[in-house]
Amino acid sequence: MPDSDHADPTFRHYFVDEAGDPSLFNKHGKSLIGKEGCSKFFILGLADIEEPLIVALELETLRRRLKADPYFKGIPSFDPAQRKTALMFHAKDDLPEVRREVFSVLLKNKIRFYAVVRDKQVVLNKIMDHQKQKPTYRYHPNQLYDRCISRLFKERLHKDDGYLIHFARRGSSDRTEALETALETARRNLRIKWGITATSPIEIKAAQPHEVICLQVVDYYLWAIQRFFERGEDRFIQLVWSQAGLIHDVDDTREAEYGVYYTQRKPLTSQSRA
Repeated sequence: MPDSDHADPTFRHYFVDEAGDPSLFNKHGKSLIGKEGCSKFFILGLADIEEPLIVALELETLRRRLKADPYFKGIPSFDPAQRKTALMFHAKDDLPEVRREVFSVLLKNKIRFYAVVRDKQVVLNKIMDHQKQKPTYRYHPNQLYDRCISRLFKERLHKDDGYLIHFARRGSSDRTEALETALETARRNLRIKWGITATSPIEIKAAQPHEVICLQVVDYYLWAIQRFFERGEDRFIQLVWSQAGLIHDVDDTREAEYGVYYTQRKPLTSQSRA
């Protein structure tokens, strides 16, 4: 089992991944939104796992059991050459029977998930307005990602002795410095809003989900959230809602400029977002 799943009892372990793509333009500067294969929303998610070593062990045990099950013999996603379920759990690629098994493991463990949701059309409109004021401005997808990081961690970095944050690797470039800056921005925003100064150490590790098994956990929660926002399908988010911490729908400003916060008191449902 990868060492990165080992839990230090004095540190809180966070696992971070994304759903959708922060890209808004193609290489010619034309909008991608509405085009086939382009998501309408960008979602950044975090799983706060109390015992990551145990969760990783249970998921790895489940994956090995399913690989050995003759029921899945000949299924393409179980072909090692495809590098899908045979290598790791990934909700988009996994069969419904597999997803049900994975969700069963997640629901019996102490996990809280959080997410920041951005409507890419709203983001695009704001960027185009900004470009009218400043024609030299050029958008980069990392900007949206990093701003979501600051929102996601604003009130999650001040209560523990230290933090080990596992990020799903994005591309080949090393973005550790940029992520550190985004996390410090989160702490600064906390200090400005609440007067709380956080000094606990933060360690950042970027890895692939097959290297750090608990990154597969946040992928599953993100998939459930994405199914809701992209397709209006809420049965999966309802299934795991007992583990929801906070979902911030930033661009739904019909009632407040800061968007909508979905919590245990205000669940994310088709009715609550209508």
